[in-house]
Amino acid sequence: MPTREAVSRDARVLALAGERIDYVLVRRRGRRGVGLKVDEHGLTVSAPATMPSARVEALVRESERWVLRKIAEWKSKRVPLVSWRDGAALPFLGGDLVLRLSTGAPRVERSGGELRVAVRALDEAAIRRAVVAWYKRAARDHLGARLLTLAHAARLVPPRFLLSTALARWGSCNARREVRLAWRLVKAPPALIDYVICHELAHLRQMNHSAAFWAEVERQCPDYRRLRAELFATDHLYRAF
Repeated sequence: MPTREAVSRDARVLALAGERIDYVLVRRRGRRGVGLKVDEHGLTVSAPATMPSARVEALVRESERWVLRKIAEWKSKRVPLVSWRDGAALPFLGGDLVLRLSTGAPRVERSGGELRVAVRALDEAAIRRAVVAWYKRAARDHLGARLLTLAHAARLVPPRFLLSTALARWGSCNARREVRLAWRLVKAPPALIDYVICHELAHLRQMNHSAAFWAEVERQCPDYRRLRAELFATDHLYRAF
């Protein structure tokens, strides 16, 4: 089998529908066709080492609508940057907590709609560590309680609950009856949290994504279709920090 090792990577620009598109052209030995990938880094085009650039660009233009649509989707789902300053808004249970900073003995506490964080020095890394540690504690309490409540409502023996640091998956369930939930999920509105939990609990009865599985999800969460679409459209907001 021929290898497809990269022989060059070049930053290039292409005009699609009058829009300037920056992309990376990766030439590979052993590759036969042109492959397109759009992710958080933008457009990457993989092409055979000897294919003329004009031919590569012509093939990209044939997929113009797909490329522009995917780029637009990624732009809309960019994770927002967090400014670790006094008065910044931090997402929590579908609303915002106002970050209040001070110096002193390390401490984090929630007071109404504020998250009060004291650190020895107003260093962004130290502030972030303190905030994330608080979120993980809050997630363990809230997600664990909802998992227990929804398991009882579904007439299921509550599974073992584990907190996850995953960025790409909000939850998972395995054959050992362990449900993992990403701590960042605690930033989402309660209804979306419950949908994710019901999704994982449904796996305790159907360890697949069959029609029977989705029927079980609907039994536990009748509005799951709308909530699933909402989570897909807004989940980038909950991945910040």
